[in-house]
Amino acid sequence: MRIYKLKFWAFLLLASVATMAAQNQDNPWLLSVGISAVDIYPAGAHSDQQGPNIYHEGGFSDFFNVEDHWNIQFPYLTVGRYLSKDVSFGLTGTYNRIKKWGNERLGSDLMYLSFDGAFNYSFANLLKLNRLDPNVGVGFGYTWIEEGPYNSNGTGETDALIGWGHINVSAGASYWFNDYLGLTLQTTYNHVDEGDTGILPQHWRHSLGLSLRFGGTDTDGDGIYDKKDVCPQVPGLKIFNGCPDTDGDGIQDSEDRCPNDPGSIEFEGCPDSDGDGVSNDKDKCPNVAGLSTLAGCPDADGDGIADADDNCPGTAGPSGNRGCPWPDSDGDSVLDKDDECPNEAGTVANNGCPEDPSVIINEMLAGLGPVTFSTGQSSILKDAEVLLLEVVAILNAYPETKFALEGHTDSKFTERFNQKLSEKRASSVFNFLTENGIDASRLSSVGFGETAPIASNDTSEGRAQNRRVEVKLLN
Repeated sequence: MRIYKLKFWAFLLLASVATMAAQNQDNPWLLSVGISAVDIYPAGAHSDQQGPNIYHEGGFSDFFNVEDHWNIQFPYLTVGRYLSKDVSFGLTGTYNRIKKWGNERLGSDLMYLSFDGAFNYSFANLLKLNRLDPNVGVGFGYTWIEEGPYNSNGTGETDALIGWGHINVSAGASYWFNDYLGLTLQTTYNHVDEGDTGILPQHWRHSLGLSLRFGGTDTDGDGIYDKKDVCPQVPGLKIFNGCPDTDGDGIQDSEDRCPNDPGSIEFEGCPDSDGDGVSNDKDKCPNVAGLSTLAGCPDADGDGIADADDNCPGTAGPSGNRGCPWPDSDGDSVLDKDDECPNEAGTVANNGCPEDPSVIINEMLAGLGPVTFSTGQSSILKDAEVLLLEVVAILNAYPETKFALEGHTDSKFTERFNQKLSEKRASSVFNFLTENGIDASRLSSVGFGETAPIASNDTSEGRAQNRRVEVKLLN
């Protein structure tokens, strides 16, 4: 038995050392110590030599039968290490004395030693819990029980402790009184293959103990652990993840353009003395309210030139004339400096000179677009009538002008048919214009058939554009 004890504690020590690794979370280490309760589980049948099945047969209905089935003993010891993403690994050593084997009371106590390793998952973050930390685990272990009337390795050896491996499944919870100290309750099921239950029975192991979390460091002593401290060498505030705010304006120094002068979040920690919306560090006139577009300097006449640079600060003018207005002698809205006809009123589009009427007419006709028709038809559509009435207005505005009406078709029919159809379409527009007061002597009509498409005849959209009459200025 002494040899088994030495093996057990050596294995526990070695495995504990093997789990030591670089820290990756605040207080990543866990130490838990307390009492355990071993309950032989009702499963498996014994051989004839071992007698009838003496496990208690109540199943889960007898799960909490502490008086009859639980073997309660101190201590158990757990060493745990946080790994990542709410997963940790724990090593547990348990010492117990078995007095109750299922429903049977033993004549003498049997020593129980168990060593388990398990990966545990915490639900605290997932469920957004603060102090309560529920968890589940799965792992493996090895348990020794002193040889008794119901367990034997069948070898005839005289060693008092016989052991076997098992799979562990656990569930439990810890309640943390603070960042370091908590109370842990856990239930573990040790599963043994049915053929090996004569060596080691399947059983429950419950535990209740105090747990201690430790291992976190806080280099600068600001109460924020280094792993969460963005500025671990400089004392800071929790709201800034451990970084300082020297001027106390609520903006941490690393994001504060003026870390020694209290300011506002709007200006990234800098003040605005004149209240013009331009922070002092960017304000060329910090004591006089001005405009942000002029770096905080005023512009009395609103011409976009700061008063200090404006030769006419009371009168708006362009920067090219140092804030003074340019003259416009003919009043055509084209300044003399840009007016090719400064003494004769013209248009902006024609650089201050009078427009050629033909330019205006062609622009208006281009804006209206051609008169379009249905496939194979020459009659004026309702939508086209609205367009043609606007053409009538243009022609009436310029009575000395003459126009050509040019008809076109798509390529859907024969060339001969399309030629006649284009002429009919031009005539239809001719008749509409004369019926609405336009002198026939000002108009001429001609058809081009399908020879002058403006779009592809391979698509319906293209053919619709080609079925048209264009009104063109002749003089």
